[in-house]
Amino acid sequence: MMQARYGGRYRWYVLLTVMSGMMAAIVSSTIVNVAVPDMSRAFELTQSRAQWIAAAFMMAMTLALPLTPSLLQRLGLFKTYVIALCLLMSGGILGGFSPNYELLIVARVIEGFAAGFIQPIPNIIILRAFEPREQGRAMGFYGLGVVLAPAMGPTVGGLLVEAFGWRSIFFFVVPVCLAALLMSHRFLARTSSFPAATRRFDWRGLALLATVLLLLQNGLVQLGEAHKLGHWMISVSILLGAWFSISQWHRAEPLVQVRLFSHRTFAMGMIVAFVYGIGLFGSTYLVPVFLQTGLGYSPSAAGAALMPAGFTLAVTVFVSGRLADRFEAAYLVCAGVSLLTLSMLLLSSVDLLTPYLHILLFIMVGRVGLGLVLPSLMLGVSRGLARDETPQAVSMLSLLRQLGGALGISLVGLLIDWRMRAVGIDPGIVWRNLMTGQGAPGPVIPHEELVQPFAETLQLLALISAPAIIAAVLMRPARDARRR
Repeated sequence: MMQARYGGRYRWYVLLTVMSGMMAAIVSSTIVNVAVPDMSRAFELTQSRAQWIAAAFMMAMTLALPLTPSLLQRLGLFKTYVIALCLLMSGGILGGFSPNYELLIVARVIEGFAAGFIQPIPNIIILRAFEPREQGRAMGFYGLGVVLAPAMGPTVGGLLVEAFGWRSIFFFVVPVCLAALLMSHRFLARTSSFPAATRRFDWRGLALLATVLLLLQNGLVQLGEAHKLGHWMISVSILLGAWFSISQWHRAEPLVQVRLFSHRTFAMGMIVAFVYGIGLFGSTYLVPVFLQTGLGYSPSAAGAALMPAGFTLAVTVFVSGRLADRFEAAYLVCAGVSLLTLSMLLLSSVDLLTPYLHILLFIMVGRVGLGLVLPSLMLGVSRGLARDETPQAVSMLSLLRQLGGALGISLVGLLIDWRMRAVGIDPGIVWRNLMTGQGAPGPVIPHEELVQPFAETLQLLALISAPAIIAAVLMRPARDARRR
């Protein structure tokens, strides 16, 4: 009925509808980064506790991704999307009114689950509603809107923090969610085209995955605080992760379709997504903190540094979406990851004398790389898979990227503490200065002494991201598959 009413434009309206919700989810993820110092002062947080503001969102989002295919089968796309928007809006309101740190983390977990439910939906729409010859163009259009959100988030967040305080950043997502709800009631069909679920959901598998993530996340935090318990937690999480993978392989309808890793292109794409997530989210969390703590910029200046890069990313995604229809995805992904790695190396050369314009350009290099990866990676790993495998493939790609992102944020906290201690700086003093203000009594670390630890952390992130370049090259399908 709607197809007859709107004609060929209808699928674009549907894509625009789910894009709006995805943008709200991305904004809720990135807008808090510039407010971490202010929230640390408000709740007197150490660095290990403050990083949970970002990590809790990422972990909840990671756990929500395997649930999405099952929700789509049981509730349909319309109900799943509307429930996710309501959760996202509720989390934003709760976060804005949170009287303590614990309730703030609960709000971030709610927002993370909502974002995890939303994230695979636009990709599923593109792969199911658009012809293969139009998928790159649709992915480019989708990316054009979505990449503006991470650019807007820190910039708007910095302005809101300075003008109204950190609580205002949580309320920003509410009007965006309301607009998405109105659009969904107008354009999304109430019926579902997904096959009905035939088996019970694997709650044990989800509980095991949650245990693995919590142990791994807490293990990294404990290592950062030099506790021996961290080694035990990480070791147990690796063993449980192996058990989870084996059990999922032998299930008829698993929570995570591990069998898809038998496709080389898919497996290499998952490696790219994981390593890429570490580099992307780790650097996105680190750069605003670096600009404020290491270089002395204000929250608004730190947030504004990401705005030109965001527009560069939008243009790159739009162009690369068209390129993805014409060129092999592996080449575009390889070039994109290489540029992201180069960006982190360039940022590691920044010091107090580096012009602000140069910092903007270094960030823009990484966003060009991100723009090349976004459309190409999704299309590259999905081509060659059966139609009914698409929802699982999309969810797994998002799962690995978000898992890498959650670990990347914790890894950044671990690395920056390690490098501070290596040059004789007590991270506790740095964080206390951040909480109480530079004018507070007690030792104050000069900004120039903090530059080196941040630079070395960026170099280590670049080193971690480099293996994704090799995996991107190996994404190329076999010669006989390309002929088919």
